[in-house]
Amino acid sequence: MGFRPDYGLQYLFLLPIYLIIWLWSVISFLPWYYITDAGQKKIKSCRTKAKSTTGKAEGPYRSVDHFETLAKEDFAGKDTLDKLFNHAVERFGPSHCLGTRDVLSEENEVQPTGKVFKKLILGDYKWVSYNELDTIVNEFGSGLSALGQKPRSSIAIFCETRAEWMITAQSCFRRNFPLVTFYATLGEDAIAFGLNETGVTHLITSAELLETKLKNVLPHIPKLKHVIYVDQKKLNTDGYPAGLSIHSMQSVRDLGALPENLEVPIVKPQPSDLAVVMYTSGSTGRPKGVMIIHSNLIAGMTGQCERIPGLGPDDTYIAYLPLAHVLEMTAEISCVTYGCRIGYSSPQTLSDQSTKIKKGSKGDCSVLRPTLMAAVPEIMDRINKNVMSKVQEMSYVQKTLFTLGYKYKLEQIKRGYDAPLCNALLFRKVKKLLGGRVRMMLSGGAPLSPATQRFMNVCFCCPVGQGYGLTETCGAGTITEVADISTGRVGAPLICCEIRLRDWAEGGYTHKDRPNPRGEVLIGGPNVTQGYYRHENNDDDFFVDEKGQRWFCTGDMESFILMVSADC
Repeated sequence: MGFRPDYGLQYLFLLPIYLIIWLWSVISFLPWYYITDAGQKKIKSCRTKAKSTTGKAEGPYRSVDHFETLAKEDFAGKDTLDKLFNHAVERFGPSHCLGTRDVLSEENEVQPTGKVFKKLILGDYKWVSYNELDTIVNEFGSGLSALGQKPRSSIAIFCETRAEWMITAQSCFRRNFPLVTFYATLGEDAIAFGLNETGVTHLITSAELLETKLKNVLPHIPKLKHVIYVDQKKLNTDGYPAGLSIHSMQSVRDLGALPENLEVPIVKPQPSDLAVVMYTSGSTGRPKGVMIIHSNLIAGMTGQCERIPGLGPDDTYIAYLPLAHVLEMTAEISCVTYGCRIGYSSPQTLSDQSTKIKKGSKGDCSVLRPTLMAAVPEIMDRINKNVMSKVQEMSYVQKTLFTLGYKYKLEQIKRGYDAPLCNALLFRKVKKLLGGRVRMMLSGGAPLSPATQRFMNVCFCCPVGQGYGLTETCGAGTITEVADISTGRVGAPLICCEIRLRDWAEGGYTHKDRPNPRGEVLIGGPNVTQGYYRHENNDDDFFVDEKGQRWFCTGDMESFILMVSADC
């Protein structure tokens, strides 16, 4: 092959850069290594994180941090969700709690294809403090009682992720109204099935969902008497079934604020009382309602929060995933418990490049600047694609520097180290796509590819904790530790539960398989829920062992290395 002059020029251009990086690494490594305690972090990453309690390959496996006993079924000394919220109000009263951006204007933007996209210009976040939220929760719960809602009688919510969802949830937890949740994307048949199965008389929703999805369904829900829409606007109630009362959330609050209603005694929940009936997405047939009691959620959140070091009032969480999913619901309740701020968003307004954000306007991340963020792999893949498309638009020099810095930092991360110079010079602007302050991301819902995980590590300079859990286990199962530098794994069991394998003879998966045992994943502990609402086959999916511990049979057939392996 002949020598090409441009290759020589490229080499001459890159040689000084390589020398600068090498020199910087030599000079800065030792001070950085000791200042950041990198050695101890690497040891922690490589340590054994879970052990079998029986010494057998099939388990059960427990976290070594609570190896002798499972985590207690309480959370900061509180054993019901209303106690958690009351404790948070006492501790963080005047601090910001829930935040929502005002819509300043809407514009229609015509695309070259002729399609019209709605674009938003949004204002700053407006905040409700813990004290203000406590008042709203009290008034709304009181108003629901005045409308005939009874303790231990279910009430439904079919609504997008927004502050009013969490207000409704806290109101129900306080007054022992089991909350029935539905995905906002469910079809009409699935909604009608769930509402009729639970026999609810009260439903909370948004004006948009009421008009677009519920209006045709309501005539087929004979027990439903009251619909409360959360928006602050006047709704035309023509065309709805006779005998059905439609209220705004504000009018229900006004009713609840009347002295004679506020003075009605509250029936407080017990740890064994039903807190949530969470309906699944129904992707494989009719949706099933998972029955979750207060102590289940307390246990699950105990395990999840233990894997998020430093969680507290300095944190800001951006909420945009469906609150009808157990991961988002437990994440937000945990944030409220620890005094974090929660700013509400949506996948269409998340970043400056999101589909509903007018060009030149700021997305929610840029305004909120969150420190904590949950995401599904699809969202992270989309972020990856957007960043790399911007890289391709760079000049040759910029693209070369970015690629060089990316490869260098990637190698450092794989060794358990970091690249502070690259962070400051190359990835500072990329970090700002998510506000520039994210210190930890949590991925769930589906497997996260190692390539995408490494991309987030490199470009956004934060660890990505990958988790495994199900609605039936309150979203709790495993989460990787912050110090874990491995990819392709979901971490060790949380301190609230233990995990074991059950042979799957038909598929040839057994605990004797090498190099790693395989089988169906079973999760046991106080976070395991009470079964499916009015379901005949609960015994096929849930069981109680000889020690009285409840187990869920996940149906997932996995190599156990994804669950508890600790090698580097």
